[in-house]
Amino acid sequence: MQSSWVEIDPTILGANIDALRAAIRPSTEIMFVVKADAYGHGLAPMAVQAAASGVRWLAVAYLDEALTVRARLPDADILVLGVAEPEDVPRLVADRITPIVVSAEHGQALAAAARAMGATVPVHLKVDTGMGRLGAPWQDAHEIFDVLNGEKGLQVTGLCSHFAAVEPNEPERAEEQAQRFLELARALEAKHGRTLFKHLSSSRALLYHPEWDLDAIRPGICLYGYGTEDPRMRFHARPFLQWKARVMQVKAVPAGYPVGYYGTYRTEAPTHIAILSVGYADGYHRALSNRGHVLVRGRRCPVIGRVSMNWVTIDVGPAGDVRRGDEAVLIGEQEGASVWAGELAKICRTIPYEILVGIDPAAERRYINAVSTNPP
Repeated sequence: MQSSWVEIDPTILGANIDALRAAIRPSTEIMFVVKADAYGHGLAPMAVQAAASGVRWLAVAYLDEALTVRARLPDADILVLGVAEPEDVPRLVADRITPIVVSAEHGQALAAAARAMGATVPVHLKVDTGMGRLGAPWQDAHEIFDVLNGEKGLQVTGLCSHFAAVEPNEPERAEEQAQRFLELARALEAKHGRTLFKHLSSSRALLYHPEWDLDAIRPGICLYGYGTEDPRMRFHARPFLQWKARVMQVKAVPAGYPVGYYGTYRTEAPTHIAILSVGYADGYHRALSNRGHVLVRGRRCPVIGRVSMNWVTIDVGPAGDVRRGDEAVLIGEQEGASVWAGELAKICRTIPYEILVGIDPAAERRYINAVSTNPP
């Protein structure tokens, strides 16, 4: 009872992948985004499950993540979405990892490092079509591609971009980005007489816009079970990460009993309060103070008082049936009741991504029905 833990059922990820594949055309690849420790779900187990479910492409943010994937999956195609450095080139080449290129200077630096070792590194050119973040400005991308295409040591095999916003009721911004990307891709392929591996849509775009699937889509949060509730979407997925803690103490208290720092909550009637082995040091947001709910014995129990560093207090009601050692569900389901990361995100005025990646990475991860992550 010293800390919280996380339970994950990768078979649900497999079912989510199957549901997505059934909704897209067979020629479109699923490039599963497993950066940030697979959104807190565990990089190696999620990558291995995805591969077992037929996913060939995996996307990460940094080289060290790519190397973790490669150690388990010798045949996977891996794309690094961050900015690889020239000193990374020997590992990129040796481990057959594809980086993106964000500018002419970046590509030339990678090319020089590859030439120095007598190798060629394949890359995807990332184009900033309106996100205002990483990538070659779309107005200059044609010229930049031409420069990079002539660099020995570099082979531009793909083209990608990223949407800033996809809103079905306000589609203009996304449509403008898509048009810029598609026009650029057509022009480059026509000029150079070869096909590029094109990918544009991450979760939000792929859910609403099948016309932008192209050669690959880059699902992230939707395959982890979030953001697919709208009936207009192409497929629906289930979340499968559950976060749990233990009840450390239960005590009966009278009406008007102050709870937590500064007594921001006072009980309205005689009840029982329970103290849980989790706090904001573990990633349980302080914004959930007096606002969140936790599941105990299949009941939604309100968080009362301020969330503190290591402990949370909840009201478990007057019945007195909760005991020390009982399981409390912070994220997940129990006896038909549920509290998922989307609910916590709304309370905290953030997004499910932040809730999931905010769970202490040192918290034990327990995998149910997992495919082996041991290297072959």
